[in-house]
Amino acid sequence: MIRQKSFENDMPTLYLVATPIGNLDELTPRAVDILKKVDVIACEDTRTSGVLLKHFDIHARLISYQNFNEEPSARGIVHLLSQGQNVALISDAGYPLISDPGQRVVMEASAAGYNVVPVSGSSAVLNALVASGLPAQPFLFVGFLPSSAGECRKKLREYRSYPMTMVFYEAPHRISRMLECLQDVLGDRRICIAREMTKVHEEFIRGKISEIRKETDTLKGEMVIVVEGNHDDYEKDIDYGEIMHMVEEYVEQGISRSEAIRETAKKTGISKNKIYDLVHEKCS
Repeated sequence: MIRQKSFENDMPTLYLVATPIGNLDELTPRAVDILKKVDVIACEDTRTSGVLLKHFDIHARLISYQNFNEEPSARGIVHLLSQGQNVALISDAGYPLISDPGQRVVMEASAAGYNVVPVSGSSAVLNALVASGLPAQPFLFVGFLPSSAGECRKKLREYRSYPMTMVFYEAPHRISRMLECLQDVLGDRRICIAREMTKVHEEFIRGKISEIRKETDTLKGEMVIVVEGNHDDYEKDIDYGEIMHMVEEYVEQGISRSEAIRETAKKTGISKNKIYDLVHEKCS
């Protein structure tokens, strides 16, 4: 067990600082203060972050932390912490780790006993969710779907029966195909597309998928897509053959059947007992 009391020790700290998703004025006073005080700021793109830091007259040393160099960069940041330096991790926009790099260094820094402290701020996920007009809780954040249509549909089938609101990210050049996959797999559900949030061209498009698909050629900028959950009879849409296939795939990867059931339950939202009964029935 690791118990962290963030402000009751003298350990070096890794700060996870949320940055504006559009409007620079959304960087909080606390975030500005921390970014001015830390020894090093780790960012995705030094040019993008340089604009933000210049705006707030922040002059800390900048280093790069990206997906392709995450393993060595994580080791480097932990080494900086071991030298007594405080480090802030930022992404180009929004929260680090939310479809952005950072998971590795958080795991390694916390395992080594250093403080890992979140600094609140802008979140594209939450902004889109609360303004979508769809139920804000419970919700499931998925992020980007696979780029190929086949893999996209396969992933969506895992979420088809979920009753909670779902939140996705998508790029403008893929939005038409993504909405086509959504409608094919989930049906013509209510959605909200949020784009250019906090900027002068902020827009929320609410309606059925079939309605919004007619407008996708005009949409620009990275988007957050909020999709209503399955409010029909939850059990009737469950593909039990697919559930069994998922369990068998996990077992083929070398894990125990009980662990395979747990992982499948976690991924599908179906109870472990229900999946256990299915497996037991098939094997008996």
